[in-house]
Amino acid sequence: MSASFTPAMGDRMGELLGLFKLPTVSSQVIKRFEKAGQHAALSTLLEVLEAEASDRRERRVERLTRAAKLPPGKTFDTFHDARLPRPLVAQLRDLATGNFLDRAANVLCFGLPGVGKTHAAAALGHALVGAGRSVLFVPTFQLVQELLVAKRDLSLPRALRRLDVFDLLILDDIGYVQQSPDEIEVLFTLMAERYERRSMLITSNLVFSEWDRIFKNPMTTAAAIDRLVHHSVILEFDVPSFRTEDAKKKDQKEKEAKNGEKKSASR
Repeated sequence: MSASFTPAMGDRMGELLGLFKLPTVSSQVIKRFEKAGQHAALSTLLEVLEAEASDRRERRVERLTRAAKLPPGKTFDTFHDARLPRPLVAQLRDLATGNFLDRAANVLCFGLPGVGKTHAAAALGHALVGAGRSVLFVPTFQLVQELLVAKRDLSLPRALRRLDVFDLLILDDIGYVQQSPDEIEVLFTLMAERYERRSMLITSNLVFSEWDRIFKNPMTTAAAIDRLVHHSVILEFDVPSFRTEDAKKKDQKEKEAKNGEKKSASR
């Protein structure tokens, strides 16, 4: 083997060819090139394979981004985390590694309206998609209605299988789900189907003690919470509302501007 083509480079070439599902090429290419005296060509071939891997990653991320339906612009780059407690920010960054998906763990985000739950969930989704993980972001009420239609068409199992392809299902604002028995049933069925198999991220304005407003029946409420909490990370957004603070700042600036105009007029 040539000095320019190292054993580590050979391992990398084998890894890439395995990724591309080319086992015969992987087992033969280095031996054949070496036998033909094409030492220098191996380094060039590895460069081409790296370019192919990079291109495939980009195409995959593009496909995953389209399928994820994440709110555009709501990423960690635009997320104002300075107002959040440091432990919460650290939890979000750790979740962005995607390790919790391998454990089929859930993420539960609690807090009042306007505290950044949805932005944090979307930012996490964007980060995971960028790492090649499959994500679907959907308002809970919308998904429940889609599952209801599937149930009425006797195709609920098929609809659940389609959702099963996603490593992470982000249900935004579970507290806004309507409370008919059929809606409660399909939501609980979804949670039961994904339990210990696929991860869910749920944002809620309601703490667990108020979830009987969603599921009505105490036993169903307890069963739903039990499945979600069993393997979970709980994020508490215990901060003032971003929107309320922005409105106060805007109102203060307008008052200051008016006072400035009055002072100028009185001179």
